[in-house]
Amino acid sequence: MEIIFNEVSYTYNIKTSLAQKAIDTVSCKIPRGNITGIIGPTGSGKTTLIELITALLNPHEGYIKLNKFKIENNKQISNINNLRSKLGLMFQFPEEQFFQPTVKKELEFGMKYFNYKLPEIDKRINQALKMVGLDESYLERNPFELSHGEKRKVALASILVFNPKVVILDEPTVGLDNRNKKRLVKLIRRLKLIYHKTIIIVSHDVDLLYVLADYIVALNKGKLVTSGSKYDVFSQEELLTNNNIDIPKVANFTNKVLKRQKIKLGNYCEINDLIKAIYRHV
Repeated sequence: MEIIFNEVSYTYNIKTSLAQKAIDTVSCKIPRGNITGIIGPTGSGKTTLIELITALLNPHEGYIKLNKFKIENNKQISNINNLRSKLGLMFQFPEEQFFQPTVKKELEFGMKYFNYKLPEIDKRINQALKMVGLDESYLERNPFELSHGEKRKVALASILVFNPKVVILDEPTVGLDNRNKKRLVKLIRRLKLIYHKTIIIVSHDVDLLYVLADYIVALNKGKLVTSGSKYDVFSQEELLTNNNIDIPKVANFTNKVLKRQKIKLGNYCEINDLIKAIYRHV
């Protein structure tokens, strides 16, 4: 599902003296079937952007188009539940929202609320567990007793049970150690490559996004700074730095070699591949 923003603006407390524009005339696209990273300093509008995508907020100006759905000001979305069923949103520290005594009850809760039939519930739970790399032995386990990495997988499975076309992850690696971060990276790639999900990741971790994302949307103070392939975006070092956005370590090194030595090493997102490229030029 491709997502298109057309001159979208959103203002908090719009009718008061405390009015604050969180998104300011943003036009960009989030490509279908790719992993898109949304970056920017604190307060840049990243969270507001994903709340607009999921129709938790409606834009005050412009519109957002998701296939046949159109989100705009003062217009009711026909069959909004159908739209939201295609979008899966996982917030920061989603495991803090667990409240059921077993993984199975945690995963089936939302489907029971929407009146799914029991055979369909069991089928979807098993499919979701498979997607995140957990087996059926986890179903009767207490989610509060799982490791941090396992909890994050269960939280992700709880949105995958609805088989959304778009998966939105808000700071998915926060609180995870390096080992669990690497496991989550593999899992997210799997969701894209095997299950063909469109994935949106909001993160301050630009090194993670440089490895994982295909496409980047950069924001600052509610405005679009730039967007495009990760290699194009992170080559714009001066623009990003002026907008308080960090450059991934690998991209920063590559940019400096090009600037100072006039050597174009090429596009590499993994440090090992970059080292090999350097040796080839020695």
